[in-house]
Amino acid sequence: MGKLFIVPTPVGNLKDITLRALETLQSVSLVLCEDTRTSGVLMKHYNINTPLKSYHQFNEHQVTANVVQQVQQTDIALISDAGTPAISDPGFFLVRACVAAGIEVECLPGATAIIPALVQSGLPSDRFVFEGFLPRQKGRQTRLLELARERRTWAFYESPFRLVKTLFQLAEILGGDRRAAVCREISKLYSETRRGTLTELAQHYEANPPKGEIAVVVSGEEK
Repeated sequence: MGKLFIVPTPVGNLKDITLRALETLQSVSLVLCEDTRTSGVLMKHYNINTPLKSYHQFNEHQVTANVVQQVQQTDIALISDAGTPAISDPGFFLVRACVAAGIEVECLPGATAIIPALVQSGLPSDRFVFEGFLPRQKGRQTRLLELARERRTWAFYESPFRLVKTLFQLAEILGGDRRAAVCREISKLYSETRRGTLTELAQHYEANPPKGEIAVVVSGEEK
């Protein structure tokens, strides 16, 4: 029986990949990825010729059963466009299906955007909550009201097109003086971490529309 390897890939700088990850991508029979063009850049950079096959949020329900059958015969790796699969990326359904089928699953340690954002935010990082992407519409207000009472530092991913609206909404619900940090383009050329109150951050990005991938870290409610 084969094995499923979950392999983290760089969130920005292509050098942010482990030697073991490279060895694994070279040794498996097939690499599942979100976008073969995006992952092809990484594979070509490290001269890895393992075949690529698309596995993304729009087809994972349809192809998972077939992939499980393949893993029963040979080792396969799963990667995402950036970071660790199954963390706000496809992967959970495949992992669950492989576990149910008695297939060994191993996740290699490696890159994820949320940990650098948390650590460099300057906010307490000994205990924290990760929210992935907040609900866009249904249940959003309810979730934000719940998080307003969260005493641990909490973090989430956000689109640059929704960031300003989200920051103003958080300022209204949590209080404009709540401390937070916005981390953009982690590990990339124009990486930026801006710290301040929710109101300050909302006003800054209203005047300076953000670009790129974003992680937001918010301080917990004080006792």
